[in-house]
Amino acid sequence: MSYTIVYLVSSKLDVINAKNWYRNQQIGLDNRFATAIKCAILRLKENPFYFQLRYNNIRIAYPKTFPFGIHYYIDLAKREIIIVAIIHNKRNFIEEI
Repeated sequence: MSYTIVYLVSSKLDVINAKNWYRNQQIGLDNRFATAIKCAILRLKENPFYFQLRYNNIRIAYPKTFPFGIHYYIDLAKREIIIVAIIHNKRNFIEEI
């Protein structure tokens, strides 16, 4: 059974900010970052329970090539995967919530 992906506005801003940063580092790196995130989310959609619970019912999925975590929770009743943040692994998200 398939789950719908829902993005919080803050998670979309996380991606925009990261893409802007990567764009300034090297031409095309922003597109590679976006592709890596999309692939990780597609894998997540196939098996949302693959990643263990980490904190406050949040799970974290990781793209293969960039040091970011996709923080999400699963709404079983609505069959949704809610992506709350996509942040660099060195950033302390727990202190921000």
